[in-house]
Amino acid sequence: MIRFPGLFVLMLAMAGCRAAPAAAPAAAASEFRPDASVKDIMDSMVDPSADSLWESVATISTAKGIEDRQPRTDDEWREVRRKGITLMEATNLLLINRHVGNPGDTSPSPAELPPDQIEARINRDRAAWVTMVHGLNDSVRPALKAIESKDPKGLLEAGEAIDTACENCHLKYWYPTDKAALGKP
Repeated sequence: MIRFPGLFVLMLAMAGCRAAPAAAPAAAASEFRPDASVKDIMDSMVDPSADSLWESVATISTAKGIEDRQPRTDDEWREVRRKGITLMEATNLLLINRHVGNPGDTSPSPAELPPDQIEARINRDRAAWVTMVHGLNDSVRPALKAIESKDPKGLLEAGEAIDTACENCHLKYWYPTDKAALGKP
């Protein structure tokens, strides 16, 4: 009889080393940490970036004459591009579930709903919110194309689409639809 003690020991070890039952997967933690509110993103990224794009190309008439404002140097075009990228990427931050305002935030004016009411509107129709935010993102793309080709006229035209995307969203979520509630006719 031929004996293989090493093989026998190995087989016993393998038999005793059954895989432990798989542990239940841990609850998936979001990789995002949304600390800023929608208003924070609007105030720190969306508004200043959009303003910068809108103000980068203009014809201004003053007592001193007419000024045609537009980026002229590579550095000026790079700065305008940075603002366009910031605006476009801010839309992705707006898609992460977060509160509209921070505790204690109030409306800046009677023409705007309080943050909790804006948030309720967004939550009632999240799909429309996503569509509106995507609309803003899409409106920035022609501006970036104009910036890449250093086309001031194209950038000016793209600014109108950005303004329309912003205003459409504000009309749906930020501004009250019941003017009587504001004491207006």
